[in-house]
Amino acid sequence: MEETKTNNMKEKITCTDKFCPKHGILSVRGRSFKGKVIRKFPKRVCIEFERTIYIAKYERYSKRKTKLHARLPDCMAQDINIGDYIEIRECRPISKIIHFVVISKIHDEQGKEIK
Repeated sequence: MEETKTNNMKEKITCTDKFCPKHGILSVRGRSFKGKVIRKFPKRVCIEFERTIYIAKYERYSKRKTKLHARLPDCMAQDINIGDYIEIRECRPISKIIHFVVISKIHDEQGKEIK
């Protein structure tokens, strides 16, 4: 159970999501990525990040963008918005396209660090 301060009042947030890595039974393992939220859905987000690919023929690097869908736990749904920079981590396949879960928010769209 978590407590947060809002408008000088404490309100209790209970997370009953079984796919939450902090409060549920979902274990995270494998790769982790950091990216910008480009789309937000009721229980998932889509992030995008850039990576560099080496092209041997031209001996140069090329930039490519990757989009990944990640499960958005109920306890983080109010904090994460479009444009935020978040970290996701690999987990077991939850659905056809969701193989990652949101771990934390790094900073918001204005670039403010989250502690």
